[in-house]
Amino acid sequence: MKMQNWMSILWPAFLLACATELLVFALVDPIDLHWRGEAIGLSRQAVYTGGFFVFWMLAAGASALTLLLTRGAKEINSQEG
Repeated sequence: MKMQNWMSILWPAFLLACATELLVFALVDPIDLHWRGEAIGLSRQAVYTGGFFVFWMLAAGASALTLLLTRGAKEINSQEG
């Protein structure tokens, strides 16, 4: 995959992850999060970091799918490997 394609996926995903991080953690305090009835036990910074990477990977998946769906059949089938 070309570097331009990677940047077309990762840069918008990064920006969306930043915006999502701001919105989610403006409303949710990481210390108040629970998993299966127990406190998570991670610091705020660890939850912010983990949340950012989860949001980034979700947005990157959406961007990659969008890039795949905008390509024509000839372009997809003409690639080797």
